[in-house]
Amino acid sequence: MDTITFMNLISIFIISFLIALSGALAPGPLLAVVIAETPRRGFKTGPLVIVGHGILETIMVVLLLLGLSKFLNTPFLIKITGTLGSVILFYFGVKLLITTPEIELSSPAKSSRNLPLLGITMSLANPYWTIWWLTIGLGLLLTAQKVGLIAILFFFLGHILADFTWYSLVSFSISRGKKLLTAKRYKILITLCGLTLISLGIYFGLSVKI
Repeated sequence: MDTITFMNLISIFIISFLIALSGALAPGPLLAVVIAETPRRGFKTGPLVIVGHGILETIMVVLLLLGLSKFLNTPFLIKITGTLGSVILFYFGVKLLITTPEIELSSPAKSSRNLPLLGITMSLANPYWTIWWLTIGLGLLLTAQKVGLIAILFFFLGHILADFTWYSLVSFSISRGKKLLTAKRYKILITLCGLTLISLGIYFGLSVKI
């Protein structure tokens, strides 16, 4: 591998990391569920949620490389994604609000929710995730593809590492500050997360043009 190729790979990695990080920093469904689950599930919450998210993104990258973007990027499928996503977000938000009074911070969640599966569900429920991959993500992927297969690997590693870094930091910060998080404050936090998911569900639902 010559110096120029290596520098191209490093550039692809850094650009991918920074773009993905900017998206991860924005409040959304993944952040809401990580904040809600971490006090009861611990530091592992963020990384495990992103494992699921990463599996889904791997599938998306493979589909795009196979040329399926032209079939996925249609008004009909985008409407379906937006509608189903809004319903799922609304449902999870309402469920959080309903179960909040029964939550005990000291006990592990009655919810034996599979965290990777939760990462997959919340990613699919966010219409902007699909739209991002069919636009910005596809553009970055095609640029990396021109360099070669190894460039695609650097692109994906930079992208997923940004998610792992941010959500692990969120989980770590919340779990370390657990002594400061009383049961009352935790229930307020859960309520805010529930309202956030409901708001996102309504917003995405209204954004879908029938």
